[in-house]
Amino acid sequence: MHTKYVYFFGGGHADGHGKMKEELGGKGAGLAEMTNAQLPVPPGFTISTRACVAYFQQGGKLPPEVDPRTAEALARLEELQGQKLGDPEDPLLVSVRSGAKFSMPGMMDTILNLGLNDRSAEALARKSGNPRWAYDSYRRFIQMFGNVVLEIPKEEFEHIFDGQKKKAKAKLDTELSSENLKNVVAEYKKLVRKKTGQPFPQEARGQLKMARDAVFRSWNNKRATTYRRLNNIPDDLGTAVNVQAMVFGNLGETSGTGVGFTRNPSTGDNEFYGEFLMNAQGEDVVSGVRTPVPIRELEAIMPEVYRQLREITTRLEQHYKDVQDFEFTIQEGKLYMLQTRNGKRTGKAAVKIAVDMVSEGLLTKREALLRVEPGQLDQLLHPLLAEDAKGVLAAAGNERLKHVATGLPASPGAAVGRVVFTADETVEQGAKYPVILVRAETVPDDIHGMEVAKGILTSRGGMTSHAAVVTRGMGKCCVAGAGAINVNAEKKQAAVGSLVIQEGDWISLDGSTGRVFLGQAKTMEPDPASGDFATFMGWADEVRKLGVRANADIPRDAQAARRFGAEGIGLCRTEHMFFAADRLPHMQTMILADNEKDRRKALNKLLPMQRKDFEGLFKAMDGYPVIIRTLDPPLHEFLPKREDLMVEVALMKARKAPKKKIEEKEKLLQRVEDLHEFNPMLGLRGCRLGIVYPEITEMQARAIIQAAVNVAKKGVKVIPEIMIPLVGTRRELTLQKDICDKVAEEVFAKAGTRVKYMVGTMIEIPRAALTADEVAKDAEFFSFGTNDLTQTTYGFSRDDSGKFLKPYVDLKILKNDPFAVLDETGVGQLVDMATKKGRQSRPELEVGICGEHGGEPNSVMFCHRVGLDYVSCSPYRVPIARLAAAQAVLLEGSKEEAMRTA
Repeated sequence: MHTKYVYFFGGGHADGHGKMKEELGGKGAGLAEMTNAQLPVPPGFTISTRACVAYFQQGGKLPPEVDPRTAEALARLEELQGQKLGDPEDPLLVSVRSGAKFSMPGMMDTILNLGLNDRSAEALARKSGNPRWAYDSYRRFIQMFGNVVLEIPKEEFEHIFDGQKKKAKAKLDTELSSENLKNVVAEYKKLVRKKTGQPFPQEARGQLKMARDAVFRSWNNKRATTYRRLNNIPDDLGTAVNVQAMVFGNLGETSGTGVGFTRNPSTGDNEFYGEFLMNAQGEDVVSGVRTPVPIRELEAIMPEVYRQLREITTRLEQHYKDVQDFEFTIQEGKLYMLQTRNGKRTGKAAVKIAVDMVSEGLLTKREALLRVEPGQLDQLLHPLLAEDAKGVLAAAGNERLKHVATGLPASPGAAVGRVVFTADETVEQGAKYPVILVRAETVPDDIHGMEVAKGILTSRGGMTSHAAVVTRGMGKCCVAGAGAINVNAEKKQAAVGSLVIQEGDWISLDGSTGRVFLGQAKTMEPDPASGDFATFMGWADEVRKLGVRANADIPRDAQAARRFGAEGIGLCRTEHMFFAADRLPHMQTMILADNEKDRRKALNKLLPMQRKDFEGLFKAMDGYPVIIRTLDPPLHEFLPKREDLMVEVALMKARKAPKKKIEEKEKLLQRVEDLHEFNPMLGLRGCRLGIVYPEITEMQARAIIQAAVNVAKKGVKVIPEIMIPLVGTRRELTLQKDICDKVAEEVFAKAGTRVKYMVGTMIEIPRAALTADEVAKDAEFFSFGTNDLTQTTYGFSRDDSGKFLKPYVDLKILKNDPFAVLDETGVGQLVDMATKKGRQSRPELEVGICGEHGGEPNSVMFCHRVGLDYVSCSPYRVPIARLAAAQAVLLEGSKEEAMRTA
């Protein structure tokens, strides 16, 4: 069976349809679906993603059948249009656009007006009676083709164009005459010859092949690969190429172009949302070169076109049951639809749209749950600018905030940081302090800086500009089109009237109102327990089977976790409690002690402090389980650094400090030397500490059980679970569990009451997973510490692997950073195996995960598939885990349904 590489659409019929995103990409599938629905779509054809994949697999060569199939589709298009590509008198002109399965706005390349050359531009000018339009189209084509295909920097074309505007004393592009534009074309052609050594290509079919291959190559450009990494889009999908008959929005004042959404993608409000420009082509709207006009103003200019556009886009939203992102062109009063796809939106908008569509009867609750990406919920928990009781914004320091400009509220939330003017500077400075990237307008090549920046501010562009669309997808704050700000990136400054903002100055952005402030504003946390968010999360909780707990060490974090919907604490790290100023001296005394008696004396001082901490956690988690891990890190972490002590001792001797003080410091240094390990992560830590120094485990078990008894007496329901870390053999756990059980019985006897508790272990060493059936004979629960389990399975140091993980991901050695996304093939196999083996020995075994993987959506779905009872993550990731757990159930049901109907 031959692979089909080319799909035609036009004349009311398409070879493909809307569900073929895998083959046609999102844009191609949308064009096919709109064509089949008899909507006004310019005809064309799509060269499939399979051709792109083959292009890269074959070292930049296409399968031999692609060219003849393309020629057949082109002949059909020419017949339908009554024009020929390359005809010197009446040429067919086409656009060549990318379009991947998943929307990647602005990341790949587009070429408009392909088919023009010197002769056809002249003929177009003569035949249309509109030479300005003909040469405007030609100069745009040379610029796009020169940049995308011939790889000449866009700035070099813009320099020529801006020079011509200056010469003609024109403020707007539309003020340039046909003669001015002819001069631009001539200068562009000179630039092409200078840069390539060849004249600008004049043969139209050759132009098409070169453009097609360049768009395929753009799949692997830097900005596209960065965007895929940020959005977890696989690298092997490829992009389709859409070749479509041109319609022209730059024919004059009865023509125009625009982009829009069927609902507000920033807030989720049910309002027709978008922008347009008259006498323009599509790139003008999204590039930010001209600031476009709100789409509602089209109603006054062309009421019939506006009515038709509203009718079509409403139909599209109801058909797809999702908010649509659409592009359109008006050519001499006639409307054409160029694209529809599911729209990118902020987390806030995604939740509101999902809830509203259920209320409107467009979606079921279960369908609505699949309309929001779990990671987007993080955006709803982002800070807002803090206001006092009178509604005045609060500054972080003594200086007052100064409102300097207002732009468009392109992406909500608050951002506070120091000003930088280039993407590269953003990456460099962003490693030191929070930064705001300030640009006249962003371009796709800025993506690496946008990733690092806390927020984006542009002086040009609208609500559908590149900056707006990309930051909304990232969940970052953005204020666009703040026209009062004059940005000079070369001088590293921006001016608002006489006020000059320098690089490094603090500014604050309010992405919900578009306000820009000079100064460092205070921020405040949002309330996640009300409104649409609470409704939506309630639906998720009805569906999911997986429990969601939080990692929390202090009552404040536990209370935050409850607010975000946590059903218990999956990991309390007791060592964090020992670093407090009132406890660290006792901890150090215990470590420095050279006998058990002195160690117990120091531990007795820590006991009431630990007990009080645990009482706070049990109260905050009334009715929910609390897993408390006994001491895990190496003891040297509680002492000063060895190198610092050596310097201190040397300085004290040089300065002739008192002998007694020098001896004390030398004693401390000697103990640090004794505890020094070449590989402390595999040394004396975890359960090994409790075995060498059983009095440590004894004190902690006593504090836990006493706290549970004390709080239970006050009517609080306590469910304590004591977790022994770093177990590799059953005997290690047996010894530690015996201590816990012995202490518990002593406390119960003295208190005259009992509480139910469990003792379990953290599975973070491969041997524990491999022998889980043995370990489970003593363990009442397993919790996978996937951070350490990943470290010990790979032999990667968590602290040092940053030096090589990025190259490993770039070179496809690893699909993802395994510390960020659970490695299902290796580490996941150990999780699956240990769960099964553990439950063979103890069928009622409680099993969960407490590494940060517990809040990563793909990892949560894996945990559901292998039958874990719960996941645990940081409090702010709890909503993400709740939704991912619900989606795991729904996606599993969809697969089962598909198998039944296959």
